[in-house]
Amino acid sequence: MPTTKKPSAKPVKKTLESLQTEVAAVEEKPKLKIKSDKGPLYYYANGKRKTSVARVKLFLSGSGNVTVNDRKIEDYFTIAFHHEIIKSPLRLTGHGKTFDIVTVVTGGGINSQAEAIRHGVAKALEEYDESLRLTLKKAGFLTRDCRIKERKKPGLKRARRAPQWNKR
Repeated sequence: MPTTKKPSAKPVKKTLESLQTEVAAVEEKPKLKIKSDKGPLYYYANGKRKTSVARVKLFLSGSGNVTVNDRKIEDYFTIAFHHEIIKSPLRLTGHGKTFDIVTVVTGGGINSQAEAIRHGVAKALEEYDESLRLTLKKAGFLTRDCRIKERKKPGLKRARRAPQWNKR
């Protein structure tokens, strides 16, 4: 039985400098996500709470305007407390008038949606500046509130509610 020899791979000789430049190019991760057709760059993050999901974009050259589902914040959230919830990460970090916020939020109730947007804004701020992480984490803005409705079990009326029991 004839043996076939596999062709040996040619050794690649690279200098230390070329390896360092390749590693630096791989490690560099652009902070700015996407350039929109209007011009300004933005940072993107998803925020969640219960069943609400918010897709948040922080536009860098902004003036503090907030748009929720293509409507102004005053039109979508009629209670001023929800405005405070949404803007609290920006106010905490001192970037209140630095960004314009554009969000698309679905699911859940009004309060849950506001807190999902807050979670997304905090995550996008962390994407913008990594040094803000500690401040946002201590305030609890980066923690996802994962409480969701428990599923119904077979043989029960709800998740844990058993049918009424009769002795006789």
